[in-house]
Amino acid sequence: MNRLKLVLPTPEYKEKIMEYKREFIENGDSMDGTAGLRTAETFEDWYGAFCDNLNEETVRDELVPSTTYMAISTNGNRLIGMIDIRHSLNDYLLNIGGHIGYSVRKLERQQGYATEMLALGLTECKKLNINKVLITCDKDNVASAKTIINNGAKLENEIPEGNRITQRYWIDLD
Repeated sequence: MNRLKLVLPTPEYKEKIMEYKREFIENGDSMDGTAGLRTAETFEDWYGAFCDNLNEETVRDELVPSTTYMAISTNGNRLIGMIDIRHSLNDYLLNIGGHIGYSVRKLERQQGYATEMLALGLTECKKLNINKVLITCDKDNVASAKTIINNGAKLENEIPEGNRITQRYWIDLD
């Protein structure tokens, strides 16, 4: 495929990242895998948290270290999506959130970008020595389930939480 590359956010991408945020908010879409971008007051606040959360020593309270990437098109340098890789799991992530969260812009969906982005994310997991990767999605999110399965995942179980059901998938990278 090679239509995407994963790039760490830097201040030079501020405009693209804030445009991404605006688009998701305007569409009322869930911004998974963006390391709290939706609730950040400013780019600088978000970027500071992103940097802090890269390391065990500086990770924000109640979070685990994580790396958030932008999925940039190799042709045109467009921000297609974002993916967050959590380096470890706390109780919440083990049951509901998983190692990886991701989102793709509305106009870029149903083109295979999420599948490619997740495959690239799994390569990063290997580099972090995460060889068994948990990925979850809402049972109603059929597109996300297909993306996860297309990357070799096996459904372990489903966990009810209020009126939603979270599906828990594992991918063995060994």
